[in-house]
Amino acid sequence: MSDLTAFESLLRDGGVRLPSIWQAVFEETQEQLFAACPEGVDLMDVCRAAFDSLPDEKARDEAMDALFYGWWENFQDRKARDAWGGAS
Repeated sequence: MSDLTAFESLLRDGGVRLPSIWQAVFEETQEQLFAACPEGVDLMDVCRAAFDSLPDEKARDEAMDALFYGWWENFQDRKARDAWGGAS
């Protein structure tokens, strides 16, 4: 038996992927920094600000790899695809 709700099952069956908590924290922080600095921000500044916004040590321990390494790799992959004219 599945622990998924009916809504979660529909999302899964429809191929919809929800953002992870780390993706949501990163994207919210990125939006805030871009609003404050429209000329642009460094990716590491976004990662550091997202990390610093986390409320407790346990969340920070879990987030270190996800925010810094997972998002850095994703950023590099996107950058490489864009350089080759690929779609995201």
